[in-house]
Amino acid sequence: MTSPIDDNTVSVRYLVDDVAAATDFYTTHLGFTSSSSFLPAFADVRRGNLRLLLSGPSSSAGRSMPDGRRPHPGGWNRIHLIVADIDAEVARLRAARVAFRSDIVTGPGGRQIVLDDPAGNPVELFAPAAA
Repeated sequence: MTSPIDDNTVSVRYLVDDVAAATDFYTTHLGFTSSSSFLPAFADVRRGNLRLLLSGPSSSAGRSMPDGRRPHPGGWNRIHLIVADIDAEVARLRAARVAFRSDIVTGPGGRQIVLDDPAGNPVELFAPAAA
């Protein structure tokens, strides 16, 4: 069996409420390109070696568990995107009315901020500290 995914691709699945809105968000605001779409259930977008699987309520990933729990978007686990100029990125995204969970935080490794996609899934923007 062959796969369009190579060994260098990292795939992450995010549950979303609206696959089209999520696809638009990632391609418009965060530099992803659309790879495939099976609306309204599923789409995947790519940025570098990251393949982000956007799974809606009607996808197989959105089905209830045997105990009745239903998967849903949100939480704190997140994708981590490196940016060169975090201040410029935050200003651009705020102008586009993207929702942020925090302000920029500075730590020993660099500066970061967490924003939400349209379904409430977190995305971290990170600017490494100068070496």
